[in-house]
Amino acid sequence: MFTIDCGDILLREFQVEDVDAIYEITNQPEVYEFLPDWKSTREQRFNWVTNYEIPSNKSFLEAVPNIEEQRYLRLGIVLKETGEFIGFCTTGIKEELPAPNREIAFGISKYHTNKGYTSLAVKGLIQFLFANTNVECLNAVALERNVGSNRVIQKNGFEFVGQIEIDKELHNHYVLQKSEWQGR
Repeated sequence: MFTIDCGDILLREFQVEDVDAIYEITNQPEVYEFLPDWKSTREQRFNWVTNYEIPSNKSFLEAVPNIEEQRYLRLGIVLKETGEFIGFCTTGIKEELPAPNREIAFGISKYHTNKGYTSLAVKGLIQFLFANTNVECLNAVALERNVGSNRVIQKNGFEFVGQIEIDKELHNHYVLQKSEWQGR
């Protein structure tokens, strides 16, 4: 199984066994307020994980380093000490953004916010993408009112480039260039 060691947490491929944890996290108001597309019934989540997300992850990883044609990679954030699935960190194509529009997105259980886990996950995914794929530029977006996500994005070196309207709401838009990341 594909895994990225990020210190206190691991990023790893979604598994069928994660369905209940993903369902529970994405149905927390603190999560679906900012990621409404992730809210689902348990049956929808099971279908998405088994028929779309696991196969997409496999396809993405088989394509490394040339991932231009790959839609997304969705990884679980797992506490190394306990194995508990506490969130997710993903990369995908964000159609609403100008090219190159590869995005990093994330969500974490309300029980594990403000502990640094999300920042570790984003850092780990950035390192993987820039070190192992042909990605040259990453994007991140967050609603202005989503203070925690804006902080995680900034902490990981993304530069604010302006605001963009997505689904009739203004989002802060950030970019991280591989060349700038390498210079750090």
